[in-house]
Amino acid sequence: MAAGVAAGYLFPGLSSGLNSLSIGSTSIPIALGLIWMMYPPLARVKYEDLGKIVGGKGSKTMLSASLALNWVVGPLLMFALAWVFLSGYPDLRDGLILIGIARCIAMVIVWNGLAGGDSEWAAILVAFNSVFQVLFYSILAYFYITVASGWIAGQATVVNISLLAVAQSVAVYLGIPFLGGIATRFYFMKRKGLEWYAKTLVPKLAPTSLLALLFTIFVMFSLKGSVIVTIPSGVVLVAVPLLIYFFIMFFASFALGVYSKLDYPKTTTLAFTAASNNFELAIAVAVSVFGLASQEAFATVIGPLIEVPVMIGLVNVAHWLRKRYFARAPIDCGAPTPLGEGYVVGGVWQEMR
Repeated sequence: MAAGVAAGYLFPGLSSGLNSLSIGSTSIPIALGLIWMMYPPLARVKYEDLGKIVGGKGSKTMLSASLALNWVVGPLLMFALAWVFLSGYPDLRDGLILIGIARCIAMVIVWNGLAGGDSEWAAILVAFNSVFQVLFYSILAYFYITVASGWIAGQATVVNISLLAVAQSVAVYLGIPFLGGIATRFYFMKRKGLEWYAKTLVPKLAPTSLLALLFTIFVMFSLKGSVIVTIPSGVVLVAVPLLIYFFIMFFASFALGVYSKLDYPKTTTLAFTAASNNFELAIAVAVSVFGLASQEAFATVIGPLIEVPVMIGLVNVAHWLRKRYFARAPIDCGAPTPLGEGYVVGGVWQEMR
């Protein structure tokens, strides 16, 4: 992040060059980084078992809680925080609302993997969020920015967000890596077998996801390095409600998982899918509706600036909470394992200490 901001500020030509590598409002370097970042985790998902997982223990709780947190609680909380902290800054406020209604379908896969969450349930919830995003994003944007804000302010901001733009974002950032993960898993499992796939290919793919994450972060912040450095007050204004939002959503969701007696992987997946946001979609929509130089677009860019370090921090918090609330809970491996008690993070077995 620091290297990206410094590069964008010190070398303006880098930022303009990266901006030129775009198709519409989609940055090709960022899209490539995000696609590859999501591909290794999605190649680990046991797609052949998803039907059993959805009908298994705790599935109703996971689905109902996730849908309520993502599509009722999350957008409403961000709307409230936007009005509490940015009532005098309508452009920044609308940008923050766009972030709140964009539920995460990308980086959450990585946060969930680093925290040792349930990869199958992450894939299921991300798929649900993608469908709901295509169906309801434009409707929620119109309701919160035009209707609800109009009730409070006495005047409304008209937004025009096409379903095509939302569907395009979902197809690029989720559809491509999903199809790649499915094709890779079934092709190599058929050719090489499950043992080779799990013990040879997956461990080699796993580290490339983190490299793609670092590349994406660098490109993302180099694009807006000069803006972040020259307008620090705007960053602070947007950062405060975002920080409050991420912490409330994560800890409330984690507490709900513990209260519902979900195991650690499911609880962690529930928390990260509820707390994360699809800033790629929010940025794309803000740029297409309000313009690249708008304050709405600026507010959406601050989203990943805050979300990336906060989520990495919450990964460590999740591991601490695991020891605090789940250390003595039995781990259902399906069969005895010589590896002992532990969990997989980034394709690497981690023993419990």
